[in-house]
Amino acid sequence: MAGYVYIVTNQRHGTLYIGVTSDLERRVHEHREGLTPGFTRQHSCTRLVWYEEHLGIGTAIQREKSLKRWYRQWKIELIEAFNPQWRDLYPELW
Repeated sequence: MAGYVYIVTNQRHGTLYIGVTSDLERRVHEHREGLTPGFTRQHSCTRLVWYEEHLGIGTAIQREKSLKRWYRQWKIELIEAFNPQWRDLYPELW
């Protein structure tokens, strides 16, 4: 089963949330609609700005845990290398 690590935010250089899922489209939809109570709904993190696909969910989880230990500036640099304008990538998923 494939796995995805992703970052959602509320605005450019705003609050960052790093997550992992086996179904990226469904999970980001849940964030956008505020379907799950918690951090992303509280901070309005609805914009998908970065994601990475992995062959297995286990490696995706390892990558998520690693990224969560990174300094904020490193995370911003990761996003900007992939998506310099911080545009919402959700419409491009399909």
